Amino acid sequence: MLETSEMMSAGSPKHGATIMPSSALLWRLKVLLFLLWGFICCKIGVDSVIRMNADLRDLFLYEVFLYYNPMLLVCATWMTIIVPTSMTAYLYLYSHGEVSLAASQPVLLYTAVFMVLIFPFDIFYLSSRYFFLKTLWRIILPLQPITFADFFIADILTSMSKVLSDLERSVCRMVHRQVATIAWFEADSVCGSHSVAIPLVLVLPYICRFFQCIRQYKDTKEKTCLFNALKYSTAVPVVFLSALKYHVFPESWVSFYRPMWLFSSVVNSLYSFYWDVKQDWDLSVFSKIFKFKAPTICSNLLYGHQWVYYWAIGSNLILRCTWTYKLSAHLRHNYLTVFTITALEIFRRFQWIFFRVENEWNKMAMKQGLQASMSELPTEEDKLLGSTNHNV
Repeated sequence: MLETSEMMSAGSPKHGATIMPSSALLWRLKVLLFLLWGFICCKIGVDSVIRMNADLRDLFLYEVFLYYNPMLLVCATWMTIIVPTSMTAYLYLYSHGEVSLAASQPVLLYTAVFMVLIFPFDIFYLSSRYFFLKTLWRIILPLQPITFADFFIADILTSMSKVLSDLERSVCRMVHRQVATIAWFEADSVCGSHSVAIPLVLVLPYICRFFQCIRQYKDTKEKTCLFNALKYSTAVPVVFLSALKYHVFPESWVSFYRPMWLFSSVVNSLYSFYWDVKQDWDLSVFSKIFKFKAPTICSNLLYGHQWVYYWAIGSNLILRCTWTYKLSAHLRHNYLTVFTITALEIFRRFQWIFFRVENEWNKMAMKQGLQASMSELPTEEDKLLGSTNHNV
């Protein structure tokens, strides 16, 4: 038995060594196949665009961007394969005259994603999908105490407000059969920039977050919840004042509504930046950031890398201001610029997530440490017993 166990223990490293290279090789093969597939999609897509009518090319590419931009920005691993494949098929079929088949591609993609999301069987990460849908329901109807996951995902949705708006426009065009047809020339009358649904969808995540803050104030009576609610309410005038450009006279827009929109944009950007640094990251006193010898929450985040704090604060301020561009429908003319700013906002939110989770973790650790130290303090009974023994 001993010899057998020694042989097994001696052989286990070799066995693990044989597994590791095979796993690494499989991973490299997957990456190689992914890059090859990406190259094929790009090649077919570029050839298809060149084949199109030059007069309608820009308009058609804008429509492609509208349907596939929201899905590309979701950033799920399996979506990075499915979405480019569907988009390539869309471009190829349309450029070769198969208009009806091309129009079916985004419809099939949206339908498949929706069906996978609500699929009731234990495949495709059932627990994660169930948790996500349950949290969405709690965000839409904040009738119960707000958990960390509730406001955490709701904050992420505020960064995806433009994605939600594009989803609404895409579904609207599909419902009205305006995909890959000449009907896109008339699309603005129903699903375009003038639609009242666009500002409503853009502002929806902020309204949900606003009511979450009100619910938190009801439960905790902390005034910071009201100030946080005020922060989310500052996004409302940015969205609706921008939308008014399509519903008022040009003279009124230039003389009155545009200055109000600019003012509300500045207020929203600076207030949001202040709240990120002051509350969400707990880096309110900038002098603390660079005094890493003191055992503060700030010094526990990244263990003294000063350039990280410079970068986080500076980039957050810049990207908070550029995000106003996305909330303002009247500025969204160049779809490439829109896509770039949306991607930068997702990057900003990812950066925000890191500091926000670290801050929450440090608060929990400090709370647990405080509770542990409090439990070690002598109680009144211990003091009384000690005094009795002393008297005896």
